[in-house]
Amino acid sequence: MITIQETCDTQVRITSQPKLKPRLGFLGVGWIGRHRLEAVANSKMAEVVAIADPAQDLLQKAAESAPKAVLLHSLDELLEFGLDGLVIATPSALHADQAVAALERGVAVFCQKPLGRNEAETLRVIDAARSADLLLGVDLSYHHMTQVRMVADLIQSGELGDIYVVDLMFHNAYGPDKAWFYDRKLSGGGCVIDLGVHLVDLALSCLNSPAACKVTSRLFSHGRPISDDSQQVEDYAVARIDLANNTTLQLSCSWKLPAGCDAIIAASFYGTKGGASFRNIDGSFYNFMAERFRGTQREILSSAQEEWGGKAAIDWTRRLSESPRFDPEVNRLIQVASILDAIYRG
Repeated sequence: MITIQETCDTQVRITSQPKLKPRLGFLGVGWIGRHRLEAVANSKMAEVVAIADPAQDLLQKAAESAPKAVLLHSLDELLEFGLDGLVIATPSALHADQAVAALERGVAVFCQKPLGRNEAETLRVIDAARSADLLLGVDLSYHHMTQVRMVADLIQSGELGDIYVVDLMFHNAYGPDKAWFYDRKLSGGGCVIDLGVHLVDLALSCLNSPAACKVTSRLFSHGRPISDDSQQVEDYAVARIDLANNTTLQLSCSWKLPAGCDAIIAASFYGTKGGASFRNIDGSFYNFMAERFRGTQREILSSAQEEWGGKAAIDWTRRLSESPRFDPEVNRLIQVASILDAIYRG
């Protein structure tokens, strides 16, 4: 903040005053919520003033990263603290209502994915953020990886020509360890909404969000196709998404696949002038490589290790400190949710 101060000799002097750090609250501090709290606290960009979780042991663990924060048990208590922003890391069924409640109280929101269990819930949250003119962020951290940015730059610069096929793959050899993930009413679905959301969002972002014309899919549970009226959640899914720019996305994702490693994560873009991909290294959830393809030749662009998991939360905190206003970029998540809904319809 710049202020003008008048001196005794009537000359005008410009002095600078430091910006106040945004006051943040954290709702839900399981493994991911605590990791995001640690990342934001270590960034020194915000003041963590309050933490809420119904589990006392989780609160105590989280307090190690923010010893000055008040420990609470509910969203209502958090919203009495005059927060600038709220980080939500609770079960998926709670995201939309909690985000809307915060936004309507004048509090910016950073939410774990998915923002909503379907397009209707996603749209409701984004409408609330737009109406309140408040910053809304979602924890889609892959956007902040160096390797992903390299591939996106190649696509958007035109170096790969016209992208006609994108292969998207996210296989997790373990699957979630919390029961609510396997309850469709609480989670919204299985591996598609848990893992596929990352890659669909990433592909659309790299391609400047063309509309989807047609979506076909097949969902499985324990190796058997899921019927339309089943309340099972899928542990394996394949989908084809045809876009209005003549690009086809081919998506496969799974939980508990006998993949021979912890995870297989990759997004490969093929264009009329070449290809590029990012993928995990040796089954890791954390280490990635970016490559450029020219015919039978491949070039490694980057395989550097980095701490990228908390970067989306840190970036949202930085933007909040600069301006709390609504960012229209989040509108893309309505399109992502619409595609996921179509995958679930088959």
